[in-house]
Order: sequence, then C-alpha cells, then structure tokens
Amino acid sequence: METDWPLEQLRAYRPHLLEPAGLDGFWAETLAPQRARGPHATYELVDAGLVAVETHAVELAGHDDHPVHAWLHLPPAPLRGPGPLPGVVQYQGYNGGRGLPHEHVLWALAGYAHLVVDTRGQGSGWSVGATGDPAGAGAAQPGFLTRGIEDPRGYYYRRAYADAVAALDVLRAHPLVDPDRVVVAGASQGGALATAVAALAPGSVAAALVDVPFLADVRRAVAVAQTDPYLELVRYLGAHRDRVETAFATLAHVDGAVLARRATAPALFSVALRDRTCPPSTVFAAFHAWAGPAEIEVYPFNDHEGGGPHHVRRQVAWLRSTLGARLEQ
Repeated sequence: METDWPLEQLRAYRPHLLEPAGLDGFWAETLAPQRARGPHATYELVDAGLVAVETHAVELAGHDDHPVHAWLHLPPAPLRGPGPLPGVVQYQGYNGGRGLPHEHVLWALAGYAHLVVDTRGQGSGWSVGATGDPAGAGAAQPGFLTRGIEDPRGYYYRRAYADAVAALDVLRAHPLVDPDRVVVAGASQGGALATAVAALAPGSVAAALVDVPFLADVRRAVAVAQTDPYLELVRYLGAHRDRVETAFATLAHVDGAVLARRATAPALFSVALRDRTCPPSTVFAAFHAWAGPAEIEVYPFNDHEGGGPHHVRRQVAWLRSTLGARLEQ
C-alpha cells in the first residue's frame, strides 16, 4: 500500500515554502545567551558494566541554562589512538530519552566520542530520559507538538532546538574531541533536531545523518500523515478552529524543509516509502532543500523504522568516506 506519491514524483518534489519574516534574527536572538555564555557541562564517570566503552553521565546547560542530561560514551583509553576523537551527537525520536547507559554504544565502538542527548520533557515512551522542561505553555494536545504553539517564542521546539545546539557545542569543546569532526545524527524527531543544528550552527557540523525526519514540510505532513505525532496537531486544530494560521506560522520557524536551506555540511538522509508517520514527500522536501551536498537512501518496503540496522551499516561506511583520512588520525 502506498502512503504517499510514487518514487519518481517524490524525487521531483521541491515545494516552495515561505520563510517567516525575521527567521534568522529569531534564531540568532534565541541562541545569543548560550553562545555568549559558552558551552558548559559536568561529567561523572559511571560503571555501565562494559569493558569496551567508557561512559560518563553528563549534565549540560541548555536553553535558559536549563539542565539537559546525556551520556558520553568514549572508546577506552588504550583504544583511542594519539589524536583527538571524531564525535557524534545523537538526538532522540519522539518521547525517547538517552536511555540506560548500555543502550546506545555503537558509535563509541566505531571510534567516536558519542554524546547521547535527552530531549527536554521527554523520555517516558520507547526509552527513558532524565530531563524536565521547566518552561510553561498554554493549552495543548497531549504530547509535545502543540506546546506553546500560539507564539514561536514560547514554542516547545524553540527550546528543544536550542538545547540541541548546546549539546553540539559541548561535545566540540570536550578536550578529547576534534571540534572539526563532530557529526549530528538522529531519526524522526532526532532527524528534525539534527537538521536544525546543521542549519543553526552550519560552520560547526562536519556531517549530518538524518533519518526519516519529523517536522519537515509540516503543512503537507499534517495533511497526509496517518499517525501521531502529526495527528496531535490535527486534533488541536480541530478544537481550536480559529488558530490554524497562527499554529502554522509558529511551525514555520522550526520546519526542517525551511531551515535546511542553511545547512551546508554533507548529509546522508534515509526515507521509507511506506512511512505513515513522517510521509516520504516531506522527507524529500527537506532533502531537496539541503544547501550542502546530500545523499538519500530509499527503503521501498519499510514504514517509520526506515532502514534500521542495514542503514546503520551504510552510515558507518559513509562517515568513513565523508570524513576521510582524518578518522585515522
């Protein structure tokens, strides 16, 4: 069953999405306080019971200095080599958190410093988190998509995107990490966060791994998606019939198919043609908007799980090729 257009139509889809007036200023103002403060984090070595990975519990300063929790996984000292490590910042899918220390260790095993970051207020779904969201919001549907949607300045994803940039800055500042070889990565909501960071900190991102991203070409996504989270917005607008344009004006500030025009790092996307959660056309909208060199892997028979472990294998090889011999330093 097709959930969207045929592949040839998807490959040609380049929607003309209008940018909100003052978008760059909006994000510059949002990020200015944390940029002026500089990256700040504390690290505590933890015993995760793993002999091939060294794990630290991290608390970093996010938007408005709110604490954000993460795990930093490192190759153990004997395996690190003489030079600084490349890094991967991993952002989580909807209502997932950093999980338990042993859950996400592949990139450390591949030789990277791997920062696994909570998303504020989330982490009570498919994995656990430890980060709250101290900021308030108005009436919203259950979930996160409509929190504070009446105003871009109070919108939930303004804070989440700023936290994601702070996490990138923290990993780049770590003494064991090469700041010029830090990658952002994530699937679904994590793909939205990786896209936003690549767009909002374009000179700081070496590459981006963007899988089946959420929050791209949002008007179309809401029209054709068959599952939550987009249906949260459908239900919200069904109740608040007078807020349709207000909501979409806010969402335009975080739309990945708009922000991707500012992302210049090399990117590897994935899309699943039976995806009922993040429709393939919206993934192609973000992919085609990407300002830097970008490739996309298509999985014709998969839903929102995308390429799964097969795509991870592709990512490992792609990063080696993209970052080149510098990985061997």
